[in-house]
Amino acid sequence: MKHLGKIALSVAVIGAVVAALMVFGARLGLWEPITGLGLYRSYFNSLAMTVAGLGLLALVIHLVRKETSSAVLGGIAALVGVGLMVPMISSTINPPVRAAPINDITTDTDNPPAFVVLDDTRAGARTSLVYAGAELAAAQAAAYPDIAPLETDLDAGAAHARALEVAKAMGWDIVAEDKENYRFEATARTSVFYCADDVVVVVTPLEGGSRVDMRSVSRVGRSDQGVNAARIRDFQQRF
Repeated sequence: MKHLGKIALSVAVIGAVVAALMVFGARLGLWEPITGLGLYRSYFNSLAMTVAGLGLLALVIHLVRKETSSAVLGGIAALVGVGLMVPMISSTINPPVRAAPINDITTDTDNPPAFVVLDDTRAGARTSLVYAGAELAAAQAAAYPDIAPLETDLDAGAAHARALEVAKAMGWDIVAEDKENYRFEATARTSVFYCADDVVVVVTPLEGGSRVDMRSVSRVGRSDQGVNAARIRDFQQRF
């Protein structure tokens, strides 16, 4: 028992490293984002509770045995475990709003921008880039009624250049650009799990300006948890 504190701290350190790999492993190129997401959903909470429980056990036992230094190690391990439990505790106290079960969001549901270069063979994709039609449009209207085209006083060429500038500033990987038709396609990555979402931006000339439409589609998952709508809002605000 005299080494339980050291064991608990070692487990806590290993647990923290494993937890970090679950979240950032895809960014490091260890696996596809869907793998990291699956590991997180299956094991993260259990890992956190194990670390916290072992640390607390070590703390109590060493305090009873009046082994102060070992008790400190157990306490540190317990704190690491509690830190790992923060997402679980937070979601229990403040349950997240359930997002609509859609992963394809566009500013124009009547004539959604089409992907020309990117297609269903893109790496790691489990979703289609073919727009799902009226049912999807209705679901988007109910969930995200604020998503709409962006109209600007800039002419089409200037708006296209500005849109491309914003996309690059947001860290998107520009896959293809068609300057003549004022459009480009890109891949964006989420900060957590590094999931890939595909984006197409199309600028249409208008009298006295232009209109910027876009579409953002997740490669995995039935629901995007609101990420694509948030991306469109962020893009429009920056524009």
